[in-house]
Amino acid sequence: MIASPFSFASFAFRVLLAVRGEQFFSLAGQADVIYSNSVAFAAKKTDGSVVTWGASCCGGDSSSVSGQLTDVDVIYATQYAFAAKKTDGSVVTWGASFYSGNSSSVSGQLTDVDVIYATLYAFAAKKTDGSVVAWAHSDGGDSSSVSGQLTDVDVIYSTERAFAAKKTDGSVVTWGGSSHGGDSSSVSGQLTDVDVIYATWFAFAAKKTDGSVVTWGDFHDGGDSSSVSGQLTDVDVIYATQQAFAAKKTDGSVVTWGASCCGGNSSSVSGQLTDVDVIYANSVAFAAKKTDGSVVTWGASYGGGDSSSVSGQLTDVDVIYATQQAFAAKKTDGSVVTWGGSSYGGDSSSVSGQLTDVDVIYATWFAFAAKKTNGSVVTWGNPSYGGDSSSVSGQLTDVDVIYATWYAFAAKKTDGTVVTWGDSLSGGDSSSVSFEVPASV
Repeated sequence: MIASPFSFASFAFRVLLAVRGEQFFSLAGQADVIYSNSVAFAAKKTDGSVVTWGASCCGGDSSSVSGQLTDVDVIYATQYAFAAKKTDGSVVTWGASFYSGNSSSVSGQLTDVDVIYATLYAFAAKKTDGSVVAWAHSDGGDSSSVSGQLTDVDVIYSTERAFAAKKTDGSVVTWGGSSHGGDSSSVSGQLTDVDVIYATWFAFAAKKTDGSVVTWGDFHDGGDSSSVSGQLTDVDVIYATQQAFAAKKTDGSVVTWGASCCGGNSSSVSGQLTDVDVIYANSVAFAAKKTDGSVVTWGASYGGGDSSSVSGQLTDVDVIYATQQAFAAKKTDGSVVTWGGSSYGGDSSSVSGQLTDVDVIYATWFAFAAKKTNGSVVTWGNPSYGGDSSSVSGQLTDVDVIYATWYAFAAKKTDGTVVTWGDSLSGGDSSSVSFEVPASV
């Protein structure tokens, strides 16, 4: 949902009052790409300017920096703030200060920025020379303890409160919350020749070029892989729920570790985990699509780990999507099969007859939105958080792409106009954004 390359799985820490709002608006100059944090949207227009809406305290109100939001290239997000990288490599931030919405302390250093990464609270900007500037909250916002090591950085990864920077020589530098992976001293000697780093909420897993894996961070949530260390060879890709990892090996088998409640224990389906193609995850369960199009699930039964009620339908699966505690499998014929928590979109029976010729599925935390090949949209799940689009159904035609906060959707149409629905406090109400209809419409 958040359009940036950081790797933490961002999940809720507070419940917002469910006040629904559905709106339609047009962006003069047309919307190019829409970005989101947990409760606000930021639309980058084709002319490089930016329009925001949603929770005003958390990025929905960008009036304090509106004059600076020109020639924007890409927008990134923490939980409650945005950072816009401009084409000249400078950066503009807004939103909650505690979540890095205020970058004044490092503004002079934010030049020649290449890519920005984020934890829930902090931003880390990688500059074109491979150095790094971090700011705001101490959980990742203060890199002073490792600043001398942050040179020749290639890619940065993150948990909720810590960063891990992979350098061009394959070594790794970490900082931020020590219990969330910010302290890698126990495995520092092993962090060489690292290829890719993956993360749960609280731990990191580094896949090395030889296919072995090094883990650190919270002991219970994936930071300790000692029980399966002998099996972690020839690893191809690693996937994660909020508290567990699943490593797909080059032979199509799977090794899991971390919290058993969230997919760390796959013993009940181990015999079925062969010829695995891709693994998908929500916060508490995994779903493995096999090369023959069948699906194997494990983890919390209430959240999609138990797919026995639809197992006969899980054939010829193309792609699987997820809310926090439910899955939706799009089959090769364009039909959809869902399972998991009913209040999270696991029950699509009310719209099953409409789920044909589906192209792509999008999700908030609690609801799904399926874009069909004809550009129309079908929604289901929690009605307050995007599952009910009935008030804007007539406007949901010629949809190109759908974006989401944690609780609301924004559909960009092919003409550059936008339709929003869901929780009004989280981007579902865009009435504060007033624009004339683009001339091309």
